[in-house]
Amino acid sequence: MAQALSLPRLSTSDFGDALINPELGTPEGAVGPDGLPDMKRFNVYRNNVIVSLCEALGETYPSVKALLGEEYFAALARAFVAEHQPSNPVLIWYGAEFPSFLAAFPPLKAYPYLEDVSRLEWAWLQSYHAKDCEVFDPAALASIPPADLGDVRFWRHPAATIVASEWPIWDLVKVNRFKEAEQSQVDVSVAQPVLIVRPEFDVDVRVLEPSHAAFGSAIFSGASLGEAAETALEIDSGFRLADCLSNFLSNGALAGLQTKEPA
Repeated sequence: MAQALSLPRLSTSDFGDALINPELGTPEGAVGPDGLPDMKRFNVYRNNVIVSLCEALGETYPSVKALLGEEYFAALARAFVAEHQPSNPVLIWYGAEFPSFLAAFPPLKAYPYLEDVSRLEWAWLQSYHAKDCEVFDPAALASIPPADLGDVRFWRHPAATIVASEWPIWDLVKVNRFKEAEQSQVDVSVAQPVLIVRPEFDVDVRVLEPSHAAFGSAIFSGASLGEAAETALEIDSGFRLADCLSNFLSNGALAGLQTKEPA
């Protein structure tokens, strides 16, 4: 009777590491039909995986890709992939660490706006795929006593995000992703913190005043209405709470509120 072929145990951790790092070689257990290590077949599979991950990054960060050029972005994407395994089987969620990777990549220190552009594009993706949720009805504020309004805490709508930036990130995205303007029209001295929302089925991006961005960030972090207003006033003494809150409400950035708990 022929003796059964004994195959080496394949570690999924080693397999995953080797897939994105060619320097690791063929992992133990990755064998061909003859039971011997099959580097050629594994390299084909490895290349397909790396290419797929790089293409996913390009789909998620098209503005960054356009700003850097296809050749540079391809090399940068491979460097990122070599350090970051997917943590989710759904490919569209790959690349969450890309903004921080750009910020720490020494050759890109002269282009600090790339990190913020990539953060906007990641937030755009999150907003697009966020769960559906009813927006807050401003009429509900009428039932709250004026003395208690400062203690109100709002719930952020799942599709709403604020990306703070000292750079014109929305103009850069409009030029490089949506082709809505020319690069020469972008004024790099203009700061553009943005509010990203999805009022219907399409993602919408609104440029905010710095004080409004600070207000929204505070609200989204759990601050009360009064605390958020104080944060905004520290940036702009002319901050108008009513106008700012109306802006967030009309853009569907809030999903509900919590009133002050009774003593």
